[in-house]
Amino acid sequence: MKKTFLTLLTTVALLGTGEVKAANGVLQVKGTLKNFGDSALVFIHTPGEAGTRKDTVLLKDGKFSFSLKINKVSDVEFVSPDVVRGAKGKYLTFIAVPNETMELNGDANESFTITGSKFYKEFREIDLAVESAQKELDDFIRSLNTRMEKGESQEVLMKEYEEKSPILKAKVTNASIDFIKKHPGYEANVYTIAQLHDLEEMEAAVKLLAPAVREGRMKPYYEVRLNQLREKKESEERAAKMQAAGVEAPNFTLNDLNGQPLSLSSLRGKYVVLDFWGSWCGWCIKGFPKMKEYYAKYKGKFEILGIDCNDPLEKWKEAVKKHELPWLHVYNTKESKVLSEYAIQGFPTKIVIGPDGKIVKTVVGEDPAFYTLLDELFGK
Repeated sequence: MKKTFLTLLTTVALLGTGEVKAANGVLQVKGTLKNFGDSALVFIHTPGEAGTRKDTVLLKDGKFSFSLKINKVSDVEFVSPDVVRGAKGKYLTFIAVPNETMELNGDANESFTITGSKFYKEFREIDLAVESAQKELDDFIRSLNTRMEKGESQEVLMKEYEEKSPILKAKVTNASIDFIKKHPGYEANVYTIAQLHDLEEMEAAVKLLAPAVREGRMKPYYEVRLNQLREKKESEERAAKMQAAGVEAPNFTLNDLNGQPLSLSSLRGKYVVLDFWGSWCGWCIKGFPKMKEYYAKYKGKFEILGIDCNDPLEKWKEAVKKHELPWLHVYNTKESKVLSEYAIQGFPTKIVIGPDGKIVKTVVGEDPAFYTLLDELFGK
């Protein structure tokens, strides 16, 4: 999981320092990080704007100092070059605020200490307010990771996570909201708000902010996230309607592995599973062994139609051959409207269609519920 600045703060103590005036439109960053390496790549992304700026920072005996030219509040990734190459390395993120200063000290293998000007001092108080609840959530996730490394079933651990994590996450959210109510004038609250995943919670939290904060320099930062959640809600509501049980599955025609047109309607009269996937999708690939197991287990009782998405043509064919996928396959071109017509939100998505051409169930992600459904349908 990607570490966030707030997650980082749950493991360190923040120490306040005297105010240091930063240059206009600049965040001054300095510090000492032991065991980090001799260089770091800095990626700067401003929410709502396309593209990412990149720079390189040199560390001498772990010490570094650099300035980020930013006119708007941005997100920053501070990583060792190994991470970019796909290897294990050092990685942390933080929020960059113009006209502030930040100092980061510590051991890259252990913990960090963040100090700085007014904005970053506010994080100290927020961190202390949510520390207990956040630690409980972090310890729970850490325990699941440890158990998975020891060989426990991923399905069992995922079920436990889905059952227990909402309660633990709610504790963190409640602690954050309580803090905002007591300190509505803290700009740093906006970063906390931007981490919320529920639209209604986020809208309510924004209303708690003092007008000067809500309409101030932090507004563009939280607004991007707020609009994303609104769009997500609209998409999910649309998907719920279009993928609901009993809805007539839209017909389509796409070319198969041999370049010949194959229509969904040609499979009418049998159960069909539309599997939206891509060779780039890790969870799609992980699910193939069990899919093949069930395809053989209920051979002849249902058909799978793999719909490749966002792959170059040859890479799609190579992936089908490499993973020895025995079912039907079609290639979804960029001009196709299939993803839109089925309101696909993520990958993999499996849509089970009955012999009458109507949707039976939609399963997003590599979810055991898909196999439970197949057992219910064909295991009698």
